[in-house]
Amino acid sequence: MSTFGAAAANHNPNKSFEVLQPPSDSVSSLSFSPKANILVATSWDNQVRCWEISRNGTAVASTPKASITHDQPVLCSTWKDDGTTVFSGGCDKQVKMWPLLSGGQPMTVAMHDAPIKEVAWIPEMNLLVTGSWDKTLKYWDTRQPNPVHTQQLPDRCYALTVKYPLMVVGTADRNLIVFNLQNPQTEYKRVVSPLKYQTRCVAAFPDQQGFLVGSIEGRVGVHHLDDGQQNKNFTFKCHRDGSEIYSVNSLNFHPIHHTFATAGSDGAFNFWDKDSKQRLKAMSRCSQPIPCSTFNNDGSIFAYSVCYDWSKGAENHNPSTAKTYIFLHLPQESEVKGKPRVGTSGRK
Repeated sequence: MSTFGAAAANHNPNKSFEVLQPPSDSVSSLSFSPKANILVATSWDNQVRCWEISRNGTAVASTPKASITHDQPVLCSTWKDDGTTVFSGGCDKQVKMWPLLSGGQPMTVAMHDAPIKEVAWIPEMNLLVTGSWDKTLKYWDTRQPNPVHTQQLPDRCYALTVKYPLMVVGTADRNLIVFNLQNPQTEYKRVVSPLKYQTRCVAAFPDQQGFLVGSIEGRVGVHHLDDGQQNKNFTFKCHRDGSEIYSVNSLNFHPIHHTFATAGSDGAFNFWDKDSKQRLKAMSRCSQPIPCSTFNNDGSIFAYSVCYDWSKGAENHNPSTAKTYIFLHLPQESEVKGKPRVGTSGRK
């Protein structure tokens, strides 16, 4: 019997702060404003919700502020770089632009022929990019009804990361398509995932020299783009418990220290240093999966959701015990600051 259904199982073993009035169904994405501690969550209950997060020393409080509704489950979200506006997309095949700070009404700014799985704002281009299960990537000027450019993908878009000028798109069939956004209409490079199983998440290195990729088979790949750096590539196992292997659902770089967090369907989140190839901190496993996570703009708050992600199918979904949580963890510096391996002289 898996621990997911155990009544006594602890949903908050790390004593994180609980966000008030969470969604009524599983959370699909979490996004912090780049300018303030305002958190947005999208959910399978068709809602996009917003909370103001306030810190007082070691105490954290959340205040529900506003929400908007899509016609179908919402899968992704991102903020405009000025912190005024939220973009959300999902199964209704459209992206809504929500001028949250001004209190304006949401309006549709992007459309696809199938659900929209990923959305990102590219401040350097003043464009929105959307990735869909219709096997296209589209760039949008939000003032115009039609896309500025439509890029065909080899398969359905599953994951996307942007750190200008680098963009990496993970699709079905383990394709990883790398773009140089200074020339966005041509693929820069196509890489077959170093992982043998389906891609779940990608994260561009903060220095744009490569990316992380996480798969459904409890493994992360560290990949450098430069042909001369291929000897630095490696993969490592995580989010496993003996023979039980879980999906890596989320990869987040720390905005200051450039270490990273992984979160998985085993209900755990961990902090890692790719340069010294070590785990900095393993957190205790929650009683349900963690489908998504994110750091705030200065890395002082790590938000993560604990809820069923259907990774064990409908037969493991118990509506009477299934509850959705969003938690806020305050990382200690020792958890997120990189350090050389013990026994080395500090050499990389």
